[in-house]
Amino acid sequence: MYFCVDFNKIMISITEKTLKDLEFNTILETISANCNTEIGTEKALQIQPIKNKEILFSELAYTNEYVSSFTNNNALPNHGFETVTSDLKLLAIEDSFLELIAIKKIHDLSLTANDYLKFLKKFATYYPELYKKSAELEFTNFINKSIEEIVDKYGEIKNDASPDLVEIRRNINLVRGKINQSFGMALTHYNSLGYLDDIKETVVDNRRVLAVQAMYRKKVKGSILGNSKTGSIAYIEPETTLKYSRELNNLEFEEREEIIKILRRLSANLRPYTSLLSEYQDFLSDIDVIAAKAKYANRINGILPKINEEKRLFFREAFHPILLLNNKTENKPTYPQTIELENNNRIIVISGPNAGGKTISLKTIGLLQLMLQSGMLIPVHERSETFLFDRILTDIGDNQSIENHLSTYSYRLKNMNYFLKKCNDKTLFLIDEFGTGSDPELGGALAETFLEEFYNREAYGIITTHYTNLKILANELPFASNANMLFDEKSLEPMYKLHLGQPGSSFTFEVAQKNGIPYGLINRAKKKIENTKVRFDKTIATLQKERSKMEKTSLTLKEEETKAREESKKMESINSKIQDKLERYQELYDANQRLIYMGQKIDDISEKYFNNKDKKSLIGEFLKMVEIENSKRKKISAKEKKKQEVVQKQVIEEVKIKVEEIRIEKKEKKIKAKLETIQPAVILKVGDRVRMKDGKAIGTIEKIEKNKVSVNYGLFMSKVNLDELEYVQPV
Repeated sequence: MYFCVDFNKIMISITEKTLKDLEFNTILETISANCNTEIGTEKALQIQPIKNKEILFSELAYTNEYVSSFTNNNALPNHGFETVTSDLKLLAIEDSFLELIAIKKIHDLSLTANDYLKFLKKFATYYPELYKKSAELEFTNFINKSIEEIVDKYGEIKNDASPDLVEIRRNINLVRGKINQSFGMALTHYNSLGYLDDIKETVVDNRRVLAVQAMYRKKVKGSILGNSKTGSIAYIEPETTLKYSRELNNLEFEEREEIIKILRRLSANLRPYTSLLSEYQDFLSDIDVIAAKAKYANRINGILPKINEEKRLFFREAFHPILLLNNKTENKPTYPQTIELENNNRIIVISGPNAGGKTISLKTIGLLQLMLQSGMLIPVHERSETFLFDRILTDIGDNQSIENHLSTYSYRLKNMNYFLKKCNDKTLFLIDEFGTGSDPELGGALAETFLEEFYNREAYGIITTHYTNLKILANELPFASNANMLFDEKSLEPMYKLHLGQPGSSFTFEVAQKNGIPYGLINRAKKKIENTKVRFDKTIATLQKERSKMEKTSLTLKEEETKAREESKKMESINSKIQDKLERYQELYDANQRLIYMGQKIDDISEKYFNNKDKKSLIGEFLKMVEIENSKRKKISAKEKKKQEVVQKQVIEEVKIKVEEIRIEKKEKKIKAKLETIQPAVILKVGDRVRMKDGKAIGTIEKIEKNKVSVNYGLFMSKVNLDELEYVQPV
């Protein structure tokens, strides 16, 4: 996140026309769809460019911090709530009271807001700007505690909310018990008389009634509360329960009156916090909008670019967000654009064929700048940067005004007049198809004059055009430049890539030829226009083709260079291995040559001794040979020798430990294998199948006496010791 500017106010001026031209409302609709609350949705649809820099930077920081919560371990908590605007208006009225459903909504709102405040205080280092926003609110548990003392977690008034309510509800329970008891007695009595239908009872107006057959309804004492659709059943409340029902109605009325008193007291306790609750709602709805903007930024890979004071706009690999999401759903590619505006290059004139992406490039820059100045993150490369404009002026699309009876050109002239009044060095202007709608010669001349005026006022801008004179003017002005949308010269298909520094051809005749227009007609058309214009357009087309070839050649060379580097690295690796082998072979060869030399010397000494039997000479020769060999060896100091001995001891100790580990591991494996082979001892009993440990015949145990066992083998019986038998699994 980069902020490099002071916090002075900016008087940004964005007209409805600009918002419409750049399809800003489509962005707002997409963001609002991500909101969880009604108020959040309304606020998202009302987002406008922000005039105050301090507020703008805060909004950008909020969204940037929320995006970071998607990838860290301290995810921001839930911010959802139900709207309480109308409830708070009622609460503000003296002596009014809120119903339980409104109390529950206020409780949830306060709980969510206070949880959010606690979380942001705890993780202030992760979310400094969001914490700063939350720190403006008062944290309180009074609202929640006041409500929780009266209302349970199911949203019902607690029995102990007041002493009177305790007594009333106790009496209600007693009366309901009496009603059930008396009704049960009546049910048993009339059922035994056979007056009741098969269903016996039902409920009417929340009261238990007997289902009496119509023919017996006069025999059942009580109040008739209704009949079945066929009229065959009368629903009667027994006379014995009627007096209790009346008593229950009175108690329920008293309960309602007491609940109203409790709610009135609770509402009075909450009334001083009406404005705080409104602030909580406003805060959480703001968080809802921030979260929606963060979700949208996540979908389009939006980031916060550096915002500078050097008046440099550099959007690298910028995507049009609406086009990006639409193409994603259709699995189509989206081509990013890179564009730069600065003091030394304030105006860019984009030319090229129709349907090549000129308008999209224009809209991309305008929409991204507008989004950024409205507190949204934008889909650009992380090394992108920009500055803040006071005005963004646009003239894009078909501007024919039916309401004012103006032609396209008249409307555009009216728009240019507005540009001339407002345009200054802090303005970004975007004009599509500059100069069209009138005679090419006259319209082009007027457009050239307008462009010179915008240039003299040091405004920043991007225009698209087919007019040759505007391309020439952009080439002549020191702080303006040309750009074009690349076009494949073979297939004559657009490449949707903006190239800065050179004008583009409209490829008018080439595209006409591709679309089947006869070659003869194209030639006749060429003769009807000035040769210089054709030659200029042809030169531009040729240059574009040459540049396209050069780019392809450059790409091929880069690929070949990459391959060459990879091959070079492989060769270096192979050479290193070969060199290493050669060195080892050389060492081996030298060692062998030394051994051969020593062998020859020993053979010569042996032969001399064989001939003269002179031991003294023999020993002298051996000592001389040993001294020569020792002189070749490097002398080692006592300190180095001691160090070598320490290292040797360490190595020996490590080897011993490793050997011991291997020995223990082998031993454990042997013990484990042995344990696996040992079967658990089975306690033999009468009826088990057994056999002698050294035999094959299987019998059945008939009798066990101490250590002696009688085994039945079918044809004969055998008496053997118990420890001589082994258990045989049944088949």
